[in-house]
Formats: sequence, structure tokens, C-alpha cells
Amino acid sequence: MARSTIVPRTTDPPPAARAHGKAVRKRTPRAAHALWEPPHDRGDPIALLERDDDDRLTELLPIRYKRMSASPFAFYRGAASIMASDLQSTASTGIHTQICGDAHLANFGAFATPERRVVFDVNDFDETTVGCWDYDLKRLCASVVILAQTRTFRKRIADDAVLACARTYRERMATFARMSVLDVWYARIDEAVLEEAAPGAIDAASGVHDPSRASQHLYAHVADASDGTPKIVDRPPLVFHPQDAAAFVSLVRDAFARYKRSLSFERRELINRFTFEDAAYKVVGVGSVGTRCAVALLLAGPQDPLFLQVKEARESVYARYGARTACKNEGERVVVGQRAMQATSDLFLGWTRAKDGRMYYVRQLRDVKTGVDLEKIAADELAPYASLCGWALARAHAKAGGNAAAIAGYLGSSAAFDEAMVSFARAYAKQNERDYRELLAAIASGRITT
Repeated sequence: MARSTIVPRTTDPPPAARAHGKAVRKRTPRAAHALWEPPHDRGDPIALLERDDDDRLTELLPIRYKRMSASPFAFYRGAASIMASDLQSTASTGIHTQICGDAHLANFGAFATPERRVVFDVNDFDETTVGCWDYDLKRLCASVVILAQTRTFRKRIADDAVLACARTYRERMATFARMSVLDVWYARIDEAVLEEAAPGAIDAASGVHDPSRASQHLYAHVADASDGTPKIVDRPPLVFHPQDAAAFVSLVRDAFARYKRSLSFERRELINRFTFEDAAYKVVGVGSVGTRCAVALLLAGPQDPLFLQVKEARESVYARYGARTACKNEGERVVVGQRAMQATSDLFLGWTRAKDGRMYYVRQLRDVKTGVDLEKIAADELAPYASLCGWALARAHAKAGGNAAAIAGYLGSSAAFDEAMVSFARAYAKQNERDYRELLAAIASGRITT
């Protein structure tokens, strides 16, 4: 699995940056990251989730909480705001880069590049911001233990997978620190590496592997043109037109027109070959349920469709704790973060603001997306897959922030940080379990409706 798609040119890493990373160890020893104890003033985790519900579609909130109540791992997926709050009381290096903000095992996957190659990468950026790299790695490592416990894997399996994830992140970051800037920028992980890591859990149903047929496949399953007017087929409660469908479609159509301004000239010319036909709400994910997320149908011809996801972009959960962005539009924040971190991004990625003032980002829907079905992953596949995610996260951090040398200098060549991540992940998994039980109690009491 230690296979790269490029042969890097090695360079001497900036000595000042590496020295800075080493100096940070004196202020924040690597072993300090092992600790997690809830602070005495830790707030009610359910109240944080309820705060997330502000301005969401209330009729969809029961779906959100039903999905979160399915397991501790499902809860963790929807509870980025809780961990963002908790991370403020943990040890941190203060070395910044662009972070995903929600780096757990389910937020990695494979997708088609504009050149129609399939790559493996981070694929969720709703919470992206400039922040401490260790926040992302802690969330990723904790997710490994939580998934292992949800799947009832042995403790040793979980620990080994966390070690593999943290070790790969550290070793890959050291490699990126020695590579030229352009080689880091062009580095990518192809789908073959994913297939080596977890061949038994590849989710073949999540996408069509022939890029030329992906949109046609989707069109055949979610649209209907039998009356001569192409429409998205309602499948409530997950795909539906709201009561005032005409006003909703008009709102999305207007936002779509504004979105085109965020594209480069040649991509704007491409999108102009398609005609906007219809839009409907589409419930996605776990943490995003209740936010306004639409699927838009465009056609360049009777059998030449394009589906775009128009997803509401709300303030990052890290903004509550001082994270700042130069972007004035939250949709732009998501797009800029995604373009910075991914090896290559969606051809149609852009942002917009609707007439009602809400901000959105736009991307192609299901463009040959493939991933690992975490409900099927075998115990012996967990460590290789966690290692692959650690590799992808290191590449994203190195590309986006240019601080690979400082991070590598801090991590060093020993396993001190890797072992700290095992202890942290174990402790935070216990915290997540307690919070999950509080959600179940809130549902049982009627405070939360499912």
C-alpha cells in the first residue's frame, strides 16, 4: 500500500520551519495530545446539537436524529459541533493549515477528476476553515476507535488501526516536507490504492465506474420525462418538491444563475450549454440533514443530463471559537477550502447566494463517487483503510497550508505522537459513547423527536 502515483523530487525542507516545529514540542509535548478529560464547565452536548438546528428545516430534524441515534459512530458523524467545542480544551500545536474540520472515516472516498480519472481523497468540506492540523487528525483517529467499537472489533484491532493512521500521517508528512512545492500540489492517490486497502468493502453501488455514463445512469433512476417535461421524481421524505414547488424552483434557478459567476470563463461556457429544468430537496448525510440541500436537473439534450447538488453553506462550527476566513460568502469558504485541500476538484464546483440571503455551494452530484462501506469493512481491513485516510489527510494539509516542514518537525521520527493518538482516541470514544447515551435519553424523554 506504500505506493505513490508520482516520483517526487526531493528538496531540502525549510530549516526554519522544521526548527519551529521542533521548538513547539517544548511548549506542547507530543505526549500531551494523549489526554482527554472533559472540562468542569463542559456544556450540555444535546444543547449544542439543538443550537445546530437553528434555521434548519424543522420537518427534516426527526430524520437527522433518527440517523444519529442508529449507533455511536452515526452519532459521531452528526456531532462535529460537539467535538469542535471539546478540542478547544485539548493540547494543540498552534501550527495552522487549511483543515477539513470534520475528518472522520466516512468523509473520505473516491471520485472522478475532470480528466476522468478516479482518485481517493477527503470529500466533505462543510466545516473547512484555517485551523490547527491536529484537530483534523484527532477527529479522524477517534472515529477509527468509535467505528471499531460500533462493529464490535477487538480493542487490539482499534489500537492498531489508530497507530497505522497516525504513523502514516507522520511518515507521509515527512515525505511531503522534502518534496518540491509543485510535486506536493500535484500529488494524488488513485483508486487502485483504495482497492488494495479494503477490497471487501468497496461500495460498488455508490457510483457508476464508467464516467461517460454516470449522469445517464442517474437520470434513468431519478427523473421522469414521460409527459414531455423533465422532472425529478419525488421519493419522500428523502427527495421531494416542497409545497410551493414553483417558488422553490424559481429560487434555485435564480441561485443557479448567480452561481455561474463563480466559475472560470471556460467552465461558464460549458454550463451555459445546459438548460435548467427542475430542482427538488434531497436529504443527504447525517450532520447535514435539515440544511437546505437541493438537486438540480439540467439538460443539454433529451438524453444529455447534468445533475448538480446545491447545498446550503452555514458558518463552520469552528467559527464559534475564533476561526476566521477571508471569504465573505460561506459557500465560497467551502469551495476555497475544497480546492486547496483536494488533489483535484469537481469541474462544476462553485458558490452562490440565493435571493433569500442564504449561501450555497454547488457541485456535480454523484460524479462516479465510490467509497468503502464501513458497515462491511472487515477487521483486517480497518488498519489499511485508516492508514490510507491518514495519507490522504497528510497530503491535503501539506498541499493546502504549505506547513509540511513545521508539522513534520513537530512530529519527528519517533512513535511518540502515534501512541498519544491511541490514548486520545480511546478516551474520546468513551466521551462520544456518553454523549450518544444522552441523545438516546433525550429521545426517550421527548426532548428530541425522531
